[in-house]
Parts: sequence; structure tokens; C-alpha cells
Amino acid sequence: MPTQVIDMYTGGQQPIFILKEGTTRSRGRGAQSNNIAAAKAVADAVRSTLGPKGMDKMMVDSMGDVVITNDGATILKEMDIEHPAAKMIIEVAKTQEQHCFDGTTTAVVIAGELLKRSEDLIEQNVHPTVICEGFRLAAERAISLLETHGISTADDVNFLHEVAKTALTGKSAGAVKAFLADICVNAVQAVGIEENGDRMVDLDDIKVEKKQGGSIKDSTLVDGIILDKERVHSGMPRSVDSAKVALINSAIEVKKTEVDAKIQITDPTQLASFLEEEENFLRGLVEKIEAAGANVVICQKGIDDLAQHYLSKSGLFAIRRAKKSDMEALAKATGGRIVTNLDDLSASDLGVASKVEERKIGDSDMTFVTGCTEAKSVSVLLRGGTDHVVDEIRRAFDDAVGVVSVAWEDGMVLTGGGSVMAALSRELRTFAEGVGGREQMAIEAFASALEVIPRTLAENAGLDPVNTIIELRKSHSDGDSHSGINVDEGGVKNMLDANVLEPLRVVEQAIQSATETAVMILRIDDVISSKSVSMDEMADGFDM
Repeated sequence: MPTQVIDMYTGGQQPIFILKEGTTRSRGRGAQSNNIAAAKAVADAVRSTLGPKGMDKMMVDSMGDVVITNDGATILKEMDIEHPAAKMIIEVAKTQEQHCFDGTTTAVVIAGELLKRSEDLIEQNVHPTVICEGFRLAAERAISLLETHGISTADDVNFLHEVAKTALTGKSAGAVKAFLADICVNAVQAVGIEENGDRMVDLDDIKVEKKQGGSIKDSTLVDGIILDKERVHSGMPRSVDSAKVALINSAIEVKKTEVDAKIQITDPTQLASFLEEEENFLRGLVEKIEAAGANVVICQKGIDDLAQHYLSKSGLFAIRRAKKSDMEALAKATGGRIVTNLDDLSASDLGVASKVEERKIGDSDMTFVTGCTEAKSVSVLLRGGTDHVVDEIRRAFDDAVGVVSVAWEDGMVLTGGGSVMAALSRELRTFAEGVGGREQMAIEAFASALEVIPRTLAENAGLDPVNTIIELRKSHSDGDSHSGINVDEGGVKNMLDANVLEPLRVVEQAIQSATETAVMILRIDDVISSKSVSMDEMADGFDM
């Protein structure tokens, strides 16, 4: 409809135009169906990536750059989506990624299924407000029931290992999941902080560097920092033991004047003394560093060529133009203090590391600062055969280290393989019977929607979804609440015995954000979209 007209009885006058020409409006059932269809389409796009047998997607952008991944958040980020309702589904994935690092596909698939089930209810003339209320009640109930299914990790490292392995299963890194899981758990335990009974993990303290070349098994965890930098002068030592690290945030160069200034030289000896003074100044800076007892210099700014020469003569190891984030990580790892003024540099400001060395990794040189006692910042070097492999390993590692940190903070995990969703679905059906009214239908629809997770896991593994779901329901009715889909052999299996575990927070957030988004989309019955005005049209409008 090109223009919106509101017919009003205005004494035989013309109809009144209230919306700009080119504005489109869809309302009622049509608007709802359109929004639900868009949201379902997004959910279907990522559905095939769910679980250990999920497939990957290849995303090609307008520049021809390729991303190969099965990470739900990355897929949705790379997809160039126009539809406003579909964009809301992408927000679900973003929220999930920010808070829990994993479970993005789960959250999106649940949101899509909730909308699909609500469409059936709308066709039965159940009002969207009633459906929304039923969904809210069901979500609250489901989240309160999660606690009963939670398993305390009780500082058992094995649980953390299994959580990491579960997160890595089905990714490209799945073949070496035990190896990467070890790195994840050790990294989280190294940087985790306990204060007043609360646990905190700042993932910024786990610095990840990736380098193409070698195999995934060449990846390493370093109790310190890896810098993608090399020493500034070839005359410097490649390795320094018992390192005393000076972290400097000022240029080791001759300062330029703030205002434009000219020096008039009338005699060659003046020039010589001027250059000598420059040399003395730079030598003085290097001597200050030496006097403090430093044998490694990491500078955030530039180092003058002459200063490099003096540092090299003194046998110091120096790096220039280090990133601010690297400097902060080094301060945490070595216990040093970042100094802005070299005059203030003293022995107490220096960081300590047992070794600083330059190693050749692939084509380039990297500096390893290792053996930091009480390091509160660690580094991980990820390797892989090609750039695409390394990128995907990085995404898988980020997910795994994220879920390990969440599990370590909360101290609670759930069994995976769709077992919790099946258990919640069963409990919500019982709950619905006691609610009554039309909300009961919405709660039952919510319970059925949760079963989409085990059903999709079965589908992606090439199993018969109907038979598998029937078998799963029977196992749960027989009292085995940890039963989930056995994707390797078919049928069902106790997921606690199979060591398939995921953090409680991941499932809680997925249910919460999926419900909120589904409710938001259901409540929309009118979509008014304005056409963007071209520059020519604007010019026409200004013609007098």
C-alpha cells in the first residue's frame, strides 16, 4: 500500500494523509505471520549446526572473504539480515554470547520453535496476550526447576574438563578436545579470583594469540605473556634469564618542542655539541633504566635508533610499540608497574619473570615472557594448518574457555544431550494441568517447544526423531531424569555417565532470552516502515 489514508467524515472534505508517501504498513494477523515467518527462517538457518553432529556453514561476504563455522553467534553476525523481526532473533544470540559464551544456537532454535507453536495457538483464536502470559509463567517455572536438576561441581576439576569437552564436541577442534580442554581449565584456574566466597574470572586476563602453521597440537599455554613483537636490535640477547622487566609508557627518544622553534647555528662546533648533547640525553635515559636494575625493557611508545644502540651495548632486551592491552597484561603477569616518567623508575617498579626470550613461530618472531610467579594473566598460543582452521579453533576455544569460567564461577552444571529440556518439558506439562484457563494451552505449547532441542540433536545425527523422542520420554517417565540423546550409537543414554555436561547459566539464559524475544515478537500487531528518502526527493521538497 503506497500511501496511508485515514477516511474521516470531514464534511465532504478530502481524506487526510497522516503518513509520508512511500510508508508501508501491515497490521493484524498479516503482520504477525510475517514476523513469525522471518524469525522461524533465522532459527532454521542455524538449526542444522546444533549438537556434536551439527554441520558447518560457509559465509561469504560482499568482499569475498570466507568464514567457515558452526558457531551460531558468528553465523548470525555474518548474515546480512534486513527484516526487523529477524534482527531481534539475532539479539538473542548476541545476549547469549555475551553472558554465557555458548548455547547461542540453542537459544535461537528455542525462540523459533516458541513462535512456531504460538502460531498454531493464534489460528485456534487464542489471543497473543494470553499466549505471552502462558509463556512467561512457563519460563519462570522452568528456571525455578533448573536448580533441582543442577549438579554441584564441588571444586572437582573433572567436571570442568567435561564441560570444556562438551563445548568443543562437534566443532573443528573436536578431534583434539581433551588437549584443548586441559588448556582451558588450566587457564581459568590460573586467572580465577576468589573474594568473600564469590568467584570471578576476567577473560581479558587470558590472552589468545593465533598463528598459522603447525598442527592444533602445537598450541600451548604460557604462564605469562606472548607478545607478537620482536626485539628492536639484532645485537640484543635473544633470551634473558631471571628477567627484571621495566614497563615504560613514554618514548625513549629526544623530546620535540611543543612550539615551533629554530636553532641558529653559526659555527660547526655548535652543531657537534648539539648532537653530542642529544647523545648524552639518550645515554642518560638508558643509564636510568640500567640503574633501576632492569634487563628487559618493554616500551609502549618508540625507541630512538641511538637509544637502541646503547640498550644493545648494555645487553638489555627491548621491545617497542607494545599494545596498551599487552602492557596491562604484562603488569598483571609480572607484578610490575607501568611507569610514565623514566626519572621515577626504581627497582620496586620492575616486574619479574624467570625467562624472556624471542622464538620463531611460523614466519615471524614472537616474544615469550614466561615463568611469572603468581601470574594473574596467562597467554594461549593457538596453531592450525590454515588461517580458516586457526580462526575456527579460536572461536571454539573462546566458547570452551567461556563455559569453563561460567561453570567455575557458579559451581553448578547440568547434563546435556537434551536431557534437561526433556525433563523440563515433562514437568511443565504436569504444571500446566494445575494452571487451567487458556494459559494452560500456552504452557503446554512451551513444554512441546523445549523438546525441539533433543529432536534437532536426533535429526542432525541422522536418527529417527519421532522414535528417539518417544524413547526419551519413556526413559524420563521411568525416573531417569539424566537421559539424553546418544548421538553416536542412537537411542538414549544417561548423560551423567556419558560425561556430557554444560553450565546451568547457559540453559537458564537460553530459556530466558528466547522467551522474552518470542513474547516481544508476538505482541507486535502493526508494522509501520518508512521508506528512506533519496537526496533528489529532498531537493524536490525544498523547491520553492
